[in-house]
Amino acid sequence: MPFLMSLFTNFQRYRELIAIPNVKLLLVSTFPARLAYGALPLTIFFKTVRDTNSIPMAGLAIGANSLASSITSAARGAIMDKYGNKWPLRIFVPGYVTLLILLNFAHSSSSIVALAFVLGVSAPPINLSVRPLWKPLVGQDRLRTAYALDTSIASTAGVLGPIFATIIALSSHPGSALLFCALFIAIGGASLASIKISREWLPEPKLPEEGAIWRHPALRLLMFEGAFIGFGWGAFNVAVPAFATLENVPRHTAWILGAMGISNIFGGLLAGLFARRSSPLSQLRKTYLIWFVLSLPLAFTNPDWSMALVGSLLGLSAGALQVYYWEVMEAVRPSGSPTASMGWLWTIEGSFAATGSALGGWLSKSASPRLCLAITTTAIGCGLLILTVGRSRLAKADDIPQFEVELGAVPDNPPLLGQ
Repeated sequence: MPFLMSLFTNFQRYRELIAIPNVKLLLVSTFPARLAYGALPLTIFFKTVRDTNSIPMAGLAIGANSLASSITSAARGAIMDKYGNKWPLRIFVPGYVTLLILLNFAHSSSSIVALAFVLGVSAPPINLSVRPLWKPLVGQDRLRTAYALDTSIASTAGVLGPIFATIIALSSHPGSALLFCALFIAIGGASLASIKISREWLPEPKLPEEGAIWRHPALRLLMFEGAFIGFGWGAFNVAVPAFATLENVPRHTAWILGAMGISNIFGGLLAGLFARRSSPLSQLRKTYLIWFVLSLPLAFTNPDWSMALVGSLLGLSAGALQVYYWEVMEAVRPSGSPTASMGWLWTIEGSFAATGSALGGWLSKSASPRLCLAITTTAIGCGLLILTVGRSRLAKADDIPQFEVELGAVPDNPPLLGQ
């Protein structure tokens, strides 16, 4: 009973957060674009397999898209930190929608891979644009809860996206999947570019003495960790649909990734409810250890209930981990770089994820998808080791945050964030 009362009391924090002006508007306006991004990798995978009859080529197409998106994340983040959200998004969104439509009419291997790469270069930085808005919107004391809610909403899109992509791509109208992605990007991107809280966001001033982001010791450590995690999950993202396809159960991809994504949602929400008197770094390392232990059986699963079960447990811990990760990054990043810091981390992680995806397609065909799953577990173990050995560089994230004392105390938004 005390546990249930504590759970109910803590859950009230989400109700209080939603009651803050503009929070619901920010979440709803960005959801369509997040749904499209969740669907896009599998949409590209199934289109490439359908048009080229080649799993390795599908892995290459996903890898090209991820690589291009990753290597330009830092640059796009720097643009946001310098110019804000309004005009960059109004340039990125229409160009991206046009390219999605063009990809739908491409059929050769070379054109698909080339367009997938260009799509990555021109991807509207929706998530990069959203994260910096939370701190001025809800305040430092509610930042963990806001990150938890934002992570869970993004995870919800990640659940529905692959399911949507699989259902449409395997239907009698498979080409409509990319068109729906284009529509959702247009709606979500245009909404984020036009709402007041986004277009009036003022970038932080940058302190010259802090130097370039890639020279910052804490960020370099997180980049090093992200290289391993990116590679491991890049291999995983191809291993699951490849394994299911090789076993003649391609539809299992949707419910395996769906189960993982649903648990990811709950993991993020739980992170916002509990451990409120512990430091972000402490919670990150504890959750990372759990994540690694739960990943140990992954290579021994099949594309059935066993993979869904292990994937669900991994998703639960990964959802919580993401919340603490954003808190750690926010604590240790240089001033004036709320978007560019994330961009650099995604550049490293995404670049290695692209490599992992490309290699994963080849390994799944020439060796076994189980090898890719083993790579994922190994990568998580390496990431844990890096954070343990280099934890002194993240000391700024080891302070216990001062959270709100009264649930009823809802802060006012700054004037520029009003409706």
